[in-house]
Amino acid sequence: MIIDLVNKIVNGDFKAISKAISIIENNYSESEELIRKIYPYTGKSYKIGITGPPGAGKSTIVFQLTKLLRREGAKVGIIAVDPTSPFTGGSLLGDRVRMNELSLDGGVFIRSMATRGSLGGLSKRADEAGDILDSAGFDYIIFETVGVGQSELDVVKVADTIVVVLVPESGDSIQAMKAGLMEIADIFVLNKSDREGADVAVNSIKSVLSFRQKLDQWEINVIKTIASSGQGVDELLNEIKKHRDFLFRTGEFYKRRKDKLKFKIKEIIEERLRKNFWTIEREKILDEKISSLELPKANPFEIAEELIENFYQKNFLNETKSFH
Repeated sequence: MIIDLVNKIVNGDFKAISKAISIIENNYSESEELIRKIYPYTGKSYKIGITGPPGAGKSTIVFQLTKLLRREGAKVGIIAVDPTSPFTGGSLLGDRVRMNELSLDGGVFIRSMATRGSLGGLSKRADEAGDILDSAGFDYIIFETVGVGQSELDVVKVADTIVVVLVPESGDSIQAMKAGLMEIADIFVLNKSDREGADVAVNSIKSVLSFRQKLDQWEINVIKTIASSGQGVDELLNEIKKHRDFLFRTGEFYKRRKDKLKFKIKEIIEERLRKNFWTIEREKILDEKISSLELPKANPFEIAEELIENFYQKNFLNETKSFH
């Protein structure tokens, strides 16, 4: 079944792609096998992260960027990550209704994913969904994050070029400096730049950037856009391509990809260890320990060490076999 699904994905079958993302999003038992099988076909797509505070117009920028890329004949996959609904566990689509125009295009695939408790602005499975689109032959994959202000930094782990979108009002430029978005941005966009205070916001961002810029680094620009009309989005696309060329020319592209691979390997190991560690027996030991202790005297380090010792003594030999 999985092999047949993989063959359809590699051939660009949209139904197969949707089914595969549902498998990994719902963490079905076959999700790991699926990712293993499609991984040899990955590595060809260029990945763009669009992030920033809520209401900055990220979805509109994604919409306009995708239209420009399609005019060039590029296939585009979009992973739009939304806040998880507290009632249904699903995603809240909001202003992404406008993407309906793109959904009729056979060269565009759009998937909205719920964060499901992830605090980094991206769904935990968004990276794997990107791998599926990569293996399906999409030239560009755009990740649009949920827009939760200070928790937008997970996009670093999946994107090659990171675009931070801000607007003139409400002090977003200062907020970005506080939130750490200054550290992850490759390009800044000041959207809705026809509004009052746009030039002041641009100058404040450039002022901060001047302190962190080094001669051998990529020179981060601030692009002014009015995404609702498409103004400035062509300049943004050119800047993304310039950044891509810079990454390849300097070797930074492969360094970043290796860093992402290292992170992914660590994540797989940590998830596997967590799953193997928390058996019913160890959960019971933990509950018994907590219930038998007086809270002021409870030492979490001692209890943790005892549980780790239990893991090594009873399960180490058997559980390490699962890694081979």
